[in-house]
Amino acid sequence: MLRRLGWFLILSLACALASTAEEIDDPGFAALFDGQDLAGWHVMGQQDWHAEDGIVWTEGKGGWLRSDRHYADFVLRLEYRLTQGAASGILLRSAEQGNPAFTGLKVSLLDDAGQPTDLHSTGAVYGAVIPLYSVGRKAGEWNQVEISCIGRHLTIYLNGNRIHKIDFDDPAFVFAEQRPLSRVPNEGYIGLESRTNRVDFRSLRIQVLKPAA
Repeated sequence: MLRRLGWFLILSLACALASTAEEIDDPGFAALFDGQDLAGWHVMGQQDWHAEDGIVWTEGKGGWLRSDRHYADFVLRLEYRLTQGAASGILLRSAEQGNPAFTGLKVSLLDDAGQPTDLHSTGAVYGAVIPLYSVGRKAGEWNQVEISCIGRHLTIYLNGNRIHKIDFDDPAFVFAEQRPLSRVPNEGYIGLESRTNRVDFRSLRIQVLKPAA
């Protein structure tokens, strides 16, 4: 009896420690998804977004999923997984109307592991800035992303590698597709793009550094 009680106490303590570790796994960050539904988000365009078992995924029929809230300065962390031939993107400071890739920014996500980088490859600031490295993983593998959008500066890490450190007002980006990066607003919606084939997202969390006005 005492032995059973001892094991029960040990298991209870282990569960409590595990629960605490989960809660403080990313201190200062708040979850953007509860992993079960799309509360806090709005589907723009095709109704092909789904949430279950901790994963938010799109069938790739077009449109995008935008946050209900505007964000100004923040650090965004998430993981994504592509299927073969998939294409998607992470949208930053985008407007509700118009093409969100150009009313704000789009970070491209493609099934192009090992391919040369360009203005539209994985990690590119779409149509504007080529990533420093091609470090996206092949289809079926999870990738880790961290995006810091602070004032007029953007820093992006993909799978632990810094692929961007950008000043939006740098004259080098005046000839970006559609518009110069100097027109990127100081706040807007965060979003996920639905473009081609299934893409999964999980562990979306944000640290708000400066609330939107």
